[in-house]
Order: sequence, then C-alpha cells, then structure tokens
Amino acid sequence: MKSKWVFHFHNLTSHYFSPSWLSSISSLFKNPISETSPLVLNHVDVTLLLSFCGKNRHFQLGSSLHASIIKNPELFEPKNRNVVVLWNSLLSMYLKCGQLWDAVKMFDEMPVRDTVSWNTVISGFLRNGEPETSFGYFKKMLESDYCRFDKATLTCLIAGFDGVEGCYLNKMMHGLAVLNGFERETAVGNALITSFCKCGCFGSARRVFDEMFERNVITWTAMISGLAHYGFYAESLKLFAEMLGGVVEPNVMTFLGSLMACSGLQAIREGRQIHGLVWKLGVQSDLCVESSLMDMYSKCGSVEDAWRIFESTKELDEVSMTVILVGFAQNGFETEAIQIFVKMMRAGIEIDPNMVSAVLGVFGVDTSLGLGKQLHSLIVKKNFGYNSFVTNGLINMYSKCGELEDSEKVFTQMPQRNSISWNSMIAAFARHGDGSKALQLYENMQMEGVQLTDVTFLSLLNACSHAGLIERGMEFLNFMKEHGMSPRPEHYACVVDMLGRAGLLTEAKSFIEGLPENPGILVWQALLGACSIHKESDIGKYAADQLFLTAPQCPAPYVLLANIYSFEGRWKERAKTIKGMKKMGVAKEAGISWIEIEKKVQSFVVGDKMHPQAEIIYRLLADLLRLMKDEGYVPDERDKGSRIKDETKAGRLLAGFFIQFIISGS
Repeated sequence: MKSKWVFHFHNLTSHYFSPSWLSSISSLFKNPISETSPLVLNHVDVTLLLSFCGKNRHFQLGSSLHASIIKNPELFEPKNRNVVVLWNSLLSMYLKCGQLWDAVKMFDEMPVRDTVSWNTVISGFLRNGEPETSFGYFKKMLESDYCRFDKATLTCLIAGFDGVEGCYLNKMMHGLAVLNGFERETAVGNALITSFCKCGCFGSARRVFDEMFERNVITWTAMISGLAHYGFYAESLKLFAEMLGGVVEPNVMTFLGSLMACSGLQAIREGRQIHGLVWKLGVQSDLCVESSLMDMYSKCGSVEDAWRIFESTKELDEVSMTVILVGFAQNGFETEAIQIFVKMMRAGIEIDPNMVSAVLGVFGVDTSLGLGKQLHSLIVKKNFGYNSFVTNGLINMYSKCGELEDSEKVFTQMPQRNSISWNSMIAAFARHGDGSKALQLYENMQMEGVQLTDVTFLSLLNACSHAGLIERGMEFLNFMKEHGMSPRPEHYACVVDMLGRAGLLTEAKSFIEGLPENPGILVWQALLGACSIHKESDIGKYAADQLFLTAPQCPAPYVLLANIYSFEGRWKERAKTIKGMKKMGVAKEAGISWIEIEKKVQSFVVGDKMHPQAEIIYRLLADLLRLMKDEGYVPDERDKGSRIKDETKAGRLLAGFFIQFIISGS
C-alpha cells in the first residue's frame, strides 16, 4: 500500500492542539486522501506533534505517526542529522504513554543512539515507577563506548532516590559527579540537596550546599524547605535569614518553606516579617502563599489574622478552606469551624474529603450528634468512605459523642485500615472505659501485622488506667522502651493516672521522681488529680507546688487543692489557696454542662441566667430542693465553703432543664 497523506505544518504551536484539531488529524490516518498524494513530513513539526501525544497520552495517534514514519525509510538514513531527534521523540512518546515494553523494543532497534536517547529511557522508567530498570539502563550506558552521561543523566537519576538505600545511592552519584567534573554544575548540586533531604541525610545535604561554587534560588529553596519539612525549623529559618542577606531573591517556594518553619516554631514575629516581604514582592495573592500564611497564623494562635487573610482572598480552593477549618478547630473555635463548614455547604462550594476530615476533628462531647450523623450521610452520598482520614474521623466523632457502637460499625466496615484506624478504635474503647475490648483489639492488631506506634501505647495505657490493669500497663511502658519508642510526657501522665486511680499515690510520686527527664505539666496534673479523687492533701500539696512553679497561670492546681482542703475541713488552708489564686490573677474557668435534645445542644454554665427558660428552671430546682429536704436530704457540710449555691451549679441547672422538658413535653 502506498502512502497517501499530506501534512502541511507551519509554525505549529501547542495552542493549535484543540480537540477538534486532534480529531481531524486522527481521521487522516483512518481515511487516506487519494491514491497519489505524496507524504510530506517536517521533522520539527512531527517532533512537536509526538511531544504533544506523549504529554496528553494520545497513544493511538502517536503510534499512527510512528507507522507513517516507518514507511519513509529516507527519514532514517545515517546522513540525516535529524534522525536521532525523531527516534528520541518516538521513544519519549511511548514512555510517557506508559507503553514501556514498546519503548524497550524500539530502543533496542535504534540504529543510532545519543546521550539524550539514554536519558529518555532512564527518566521514562523512573517516571513509571521502575527504578531498578532505570538504574540498569544507566549501568549499560556506563559500559557503552559511544555515549557518556551528562548532568541531565545525573539529575534525573538522583531525583528518583529516597529512603535509607537512596542515601547510599546519592553518595555514589555524588562521587560520580565529582570524578567526572560535574561538581560545579548547579543543577546537579540542587538535585543532590533535594534528594539527600528527602532521604533524611541532612548532614550530606548541607555539605553539598556549603561546597557549591554557585547557588541559585532553587539551591536555597531546596535546603530551606528540606530542613523545614523534616522538623529542623530553627535551622531552616536561620538559613532563610542568611539568604536574605545575600544577592539571591526568594521565590514563592522559598516563602512556603520559611513559613512552614515559622509554623513549627510558632514564631509569629518572624512570620509577620515574612508576611511583609511577601507583600513587598507582590506574591501575597498566590493561593499557596495565602494558605501557608493562614496555617502559620493559626498555629501561632492568631486566628484573627488567619481569618483576615481568608476573607481578603480573591480565589478560594480546597486547601485554603481546609486550613481555616483546621485553624479554628485547633484554637478552640469548634463551633465557628462547624458554622463555616455549614456556610460553605449552603454556598454550593465543592466539598472534598480533606475538608470533611477537618470538620470531623472538631467534634467533641459538647457537639451535636445529629450534626455528626448528617455529616456521615454526606460522606456516604459523596462516596468519601474510601478515604481513611474521613473514616478515622468518623470513629473519633462517634466515640466522643458517646456512640461507641457506631464507632465499631464504622471500623468494621472500613475497606482498608491503617495504624491510625486501629489506634482510633482502641482510644474509643479506652475513652468509654472498656479496657478488655481495647486490649483484645490490640491483640488483633498484632496478629494482622499492623505497625505499632507510640499513639497505640498511649491509648492502651489509658485503657489500663480505666480498667485498673496496673501490671499490664507497666508491661506496655517497658515494651515501648525495649522496641526503641521513647515515651512522651503523655505516656508518663497515663502511668501516673493509672497508679493514682488505684490509690497507689506514693508509688506514683516515686515513679515521677525516677523519670529520666523533667516530668512536665501533664504528669503533675495527673498526680494532683489522683490526690483530689482520694483526698490526699500531703502529696496533693507537693504536686500543686510543682504546678505553681511550672504553670503559675493554670487554675487547675488551685481549684483541686482547695477541693481537697474543703473535704478535710481545713478551711484556713483552703482560704489561703483561693487568696493565692486571686493574687496571681488566675481566673477559674466556669463549669459547663450540656445535653442534646431534638438535635439542639443546650449548654449551662455555673450561675447561668441567660437561658430562655432560666426562671422556670430555677423555680423548679427550688421546689425540688425543698421536697428533698422534706424527705430527709442533708446538704454536705464540707461544701459550705463554696461561694456557689447548690441550685446554681451547672449540672443541677441541666438536670432542672431536662426535668422541665419531660414535664412540659417541649
């Protein structure tokens, strides 16, 4: 069959590649024009067309082009200097379309290869997740007598390394670069820094950085972002300051890395300075920069600044909306976070799994279970159940709202469970005091080979504390240490709580004194809380004194110690404690109780008179108290030191409201 197609490509550029144009080009290969039309091909235009096919994965059109080229053997004459360019374009097209073995066959049959040919196949296999095959081709290239690798070969290979093994391979590539005279190449140095940071070899990355002859903005950004991403926030911020003192100006990516460092350090002063630089350079409207600024302000506790950026942004995306939701939730504005989410829903904004996960994280015991169930319905409707972050959030939401059975149901129906899923369910059982089920789930977790984390043991220690399983709890703590997990203050606080609940206050005190590090606020609070339960004033005073030193503005030690003294009838000591609290300017947080009735949460604080039915509730409580006294009820004399009358306490107000609701039926 003779060739019958004519191509007339003049100044072909990417904006001509519309769907209609593509359709008409494809039809050329299916419906030849005439019997006698010669095939006229321009190397440059066909190369551009093949590049387009690879980029957009149009394999059928690309292979048709290949067929038409094969029918013109004059294109492959060795004298034709464009022949290698054409072969390389075809090779790249097959690799970008994921047709690896077609690419291999073609590469093996190529009459002429250059360095670009080798680089194309090496990068193609890396891009398709075949690093071993890619490295195999690199070794063949080294053995070849005709081609020598270049800086593109090195940067391409280095970009594909990660993990511990990647660190060794990077060092080998670094040695090859030096031996072959590429140590002055900035692109190679940048690739090494990025890859070393990705592999966790920050010492090697810094050595490459320090030894580089020339550093551009990519060099600085790679080092700053690499340090920040792996938690070396102070070093990252210091390097950013050093960059500002030089001649290289930061770009958007540099600012993202430095803002991440500020978030990690909660360095709001430096964050504000970077915000000013962002305005000065005119990149404040970049979506990624806006999201990073909101994240930085939220993590530094300045929700107002984060909200101002959110309101002023011209274009919102899923990331920025997720950031503001998480920011409100992490700073105690759970109600506001839910309200923002509801407004987004009503405004018709597309909701994604990350946003749903962020909202589920704000649910607690004082949040509407009805709203949580509506959110669950939304998850089912939008088919977000595949997302582990969403399903893990559902487990936590139901358990925090008191619906343990629903948590179990979500857990058992999950298509895939990760360690967070197991940890969330163990924590749910622990939260509800079901230690036996928490321990059984731990056994199942081990049998399925799920990786244990320090969070797993935090939940297990909490479960042991509620179940009174002291020996098992201590076994878990020792197991952590034996398997290279360093206990955090939260773990030690759980152990103290476990010993304290069992009445072993002396043992708990001895355990704290034997800790290898400063116990911290949580540990002392756990000891003081246990002393409050068992009304032990001596050890309680010792724990409170430690808290007065470490957290002088915290009201908990004053209140708990005062309660212990009240129980023992030591009114002078109680008065002295309250006086010390006033002198330090520490305000006690008002107690709050709540109940959900007909999908609405009713909240009450101590002495609450703002509720619409307050007058009825107080009258009902007064009547109940009178009836109780008539029946022989005697108020606890140990509570006479309290300035708050019995009938104004939050729990009693809630009880009064509930009784009134039952009586009235509304």
